[in-house]
Amino acid sequence: MSGVSVKDVARHAGVSVGTVSNVMNHPAKVAPATVTKVQQAIEELGFVRNDAARQLRDGHSKTIGLVVLDVRNPFFTDVARGAETRASQEGLSVILGNSDEDPAREQAYLELFEQQRSHGVLISPIGDISVRLRALRARGIPAVLVDRASPDRTFSSVTVDDVAGGRLAVEHLIAEGRTRIVFVGGPLSIRQVADRLEGAQLAAQAQAGVSLEVVTLDSLSVIAGRKAGTAIAARSELPDAIFAANDLVAMGVLQALMLQGSNVRVPEDIALIGYDDIDFASAAVVPLSSIRQPAGLIGHTALEILLEEVADPEAAPRHVEFQPELVVRRSTSASAVDAV
Repeated sequence: MSGVSVKDVARHAGVSVGTVSNVMNHPAKVAPATVTKVQQAIEELGFVRNDAARQLRDGHSKTIGLVVLDVRNPFFTDVARGAETRASQEGLSVILGNSDEDPAREQAYLELFEQQRSHGVLISPIGDISVRLRALRARGIPAVLVDRASPDRTFSSVTVDDVAGGRLAVEHLIAEGRTRIVFVGGPLSIRQVADRLEGAQLAAQAQAGVSLEVVTLDSLSVIAGRKAGTAIAARSELPDAIFAANDLVAMGVLQALMLQGSNVRVPEDIALIGYDDIDFASAAVVPLSSIRQPAGLIGHTALEILLEEVADPEAAPRHVEFQPELVVRRSTSASAVDAV
């Protein structure tokens, strides 16, 4: 039966509304016979309690909002899993929103989580959204930045040192004897991409005779990487290495370089390294070298910090930064024993 209220249950059982509430929330306070009578009334009427409405009356819901840049990227899937594992231990649920690198969609998700009075928000932002997050905090909804620190450091964050990661990637290519390197990634308005490029440039500038060309993309996708790889493979003079801003881009580049009719060999002619070390990297036709980020740990740690801020809204912001790790596979070294 639809539209059945607590009052209907109370009337049917011959008890007060308060007694029905106690049976649902504090049954130990009610006589066993009364509990049985109320439960029978609930079953006979088909009453379904509205936990969402009850939580909103209490001032918050049992949900955590998580906004990521691109849900197609397995890195963010692993971040979400890490956050969800920790949230479930507290009886909370994680709702995933995909901004798709679109500021309007990012804003829409933040508005949704505010309307739902979420327990808190985790977000990997496109740009600087400090003003918007301050408004959320004023409404009692704390926020933690994921994979990026806020410029003014007023919000807690869990990040990876992407400048160090970019440096690691290019230093590895140089150590393999590569000197004509192309960085493929973008848009550069994404802080993580800009930081990886900065690290790559620092490594190239530190070594005489090494050049670093930048090919800017409009998205961090396989398709964008494939387009860039096709253009590079068609050049009369090839680079001898490519550093892709993430593994999805690297996989697209690899597909283009290995198309039927292409004479480009990986890594003999062009070494290729990505970033994130998603599961697909090790399973590629030529296993991809990559810069590993602890995605699950990032999500878990961000959720842990968010819970701390829910418990103590006056707590000082925390900033946790993990160090990336170089994973060498055959795409940069023909003799490599592929890591898993």
